[in-house]
Amino acid sequence: MNYTKSDMQAYTIARMIEEDQVVIVGTGLPLVGAILAKKYLQPSCKLIVESGLMDFDPIEVPRSVSDLRSMAHCGAALPPYRYLGFQANELLHENKRLIGFIGGAAVDGYGNVSATCIGDYFHPRTRFPGSGGANGIASFVNTIIMMPHEKRRFVARMPYITSPGWLGADGRMGTGLPLNRGPIAVVSDLGVMKFDGKTHKMYLAGYYPFTTPEEIQKNTGFELNVSQAAVLPEPDTQTICRLEEIDPNHLYLQK
Repeated sequence: MNYTKSDMQAYTIARMIEEDQVVIVGTGLPLVGAILAKKYLQPSCKLIVESGLMDFDPIEVPRSVSDLRSMAHCGAALPPYRYLGFQANELLHENKRLIGFIGGAAVDGYGNVSATCIGDYFHPRTRFPGSGGANGIASFVNTIIMMPHEKRRFVARMPYITSPGWLGADGRMGTGLPLNRGPIAVVSDLGVMKFDGKTHKMYLAGYYPFTTPEEIQKNTGFELNVSQAAVLPEPDTQTICRLEEIDPNHLYLQK
């Protein structure tokens, strides 16, 4: 294998971005994958960040959402409230136009994410900073969740939900949240999970060439349907070189 797990994740993320989509992205591997998509796979996509940078296309991956490397090659640098207004306007379009990447400490079988605590909310084993902008994105935008694939992170029951997923089979019904938007995938360091269109239950859609459905199930804290799982395409040499150009200092790509 002439690529790393993080190369595989970044390439998988890039392949999930579609033509003309507006992509809300922060830092980390989603940013590397999104830049790869913007430069080479889907040049028509528009990358936006909460600091107000719109349609940015950095030469190499920035360290933060306010990094000058992003500002130097963006369509517009707006105040954050203009970014929020643009995001709200995009929600009026058909529901696949706008997607967002979020992360957290844990996810359950319906794509509900906790970034607040591990364990009971009032007596947590670990306390985290919380939502940031993730709750708003998860509530109203189709999301792709990034998560290390460990049993303690893929949990059967979520004690505290920071960012809502599908909430259950009909969990969004009556909440005021849009019923036609929610989590569309979880990208881990072992594979890609998606959600059934009727039950909204997570299932294994694809796994990387260096793992197996059995290994993924072993590292998941609830039962996964693996019957639809297929091996995901791996990055070729040209793609690996492009990733190296995007993140030459290995800020997010592990070597």
